[in-house]
Amino acid sequence: FPESYLIHGGRTPNNEISSSLYMLTMDSRGCNRKLTLCCKEKELVGEVPGARYGHTISIVQSLGKTACVLFGGRSYMPAGERTTESWNSVVDCLPQVYLFDLEFGCSSVHTLPELSDGQSFHLALAREDCVYILGGHSLSSDSRPPRLFRLHVKLLQGSPLLSCEALQTGLSISSAIITRTGPTHKYIILGGYQSNSQKRLECSTVTLDEKGIHIEPLEPPKWTPDIIHSRTWFGGSTGEVSILFAVPTEGRPSQPDMHYFYQVNFETEGERKEEEGTQGCSQESTDYDDSTPLEDSEELYFGREPHELEDSSDGEKD
Repeated sequence: FPESYLIHGGRTPNNEISSSLYMLTMDSRGCNRKLTLCCKEKELVGEVPGARYGHTISIVQSLGKTACVLFGGRSYMPAGERTTESWNSVVDCLPQVYLFDLEFGCSSVHTLPELSDGQSFHLALAREDCVYILGGHSLSSDSRPPRLFRLHVKLLQGSPLLSCEALQTGLSISSAIITRTGPTHKYIILGGYQSNSQKRLECSTVTLDEKGIHIEPLEPPKWTPDIIHSRTWFGGSTGEVSILFAVPTEGRPSQPDMHYFYQVNFETEGERKEEEGTQGCSQESTDYDDSTPLEDSEELYFGREPHELEDSSDGEKD
């Protein structure tokens, strides 16, 4: 498959929870240097995961095959257990592992004895045929135990074989942001929560290799007072070693429903100087008042460089 994003589940402001699966891909056509985003719904058959949010999907490769591993998340309380007072109450999904392929959409569910409690808003990191499940929040105990599991997947002909091992080097964290630091399996973890009232202001590096997973502390950036005193923060990776996150303004009647956005870059001083030495002088306009707004009916394009069009779907190499 080409470079793509998988979108599954999610919770809307109207308290609707989805079970749909979408694949978002990029398609460059011809020599017009335009990039089109294409979103298609993928149908799953068999033992299909139900509607949920706060879960993870990872890609594993084993014996020349590729599959998706879905774990965790939350959903509404089963219909038979609801009352008028708990109609919109959510519970952690059963601690089951779903395995499905993107080519045929065949899905299967697996129950492992090591995964006894549901968890949500955890991290999942994959390397070859292993998925590491780190942290997460459990509704049943309202806690963030420092859990770390290694899920091993063998995509055997006919029926896959899954095994799980509990490791002792986990982190007490939920809703963290993670970014990759290069082509190898090295990552940086930022943000998240240690408890309902305490953000995790520390950072960590994670390395996956043939021996397993290695987690080391990393010096965090200098947080501003707005970040330190805020109750919530959220964001995501914006590429290698870069994270964008937002902090809502709190306790300021003059600035309701506003957010401060911060970009954190973890590149080293040497990498920064090398990059600055190869760049020319440039200017970027910050005056957006006269820019044309993007209407809902318009297509969204991203510019491409000429060397990126060698594999154009139209076959035009001009």
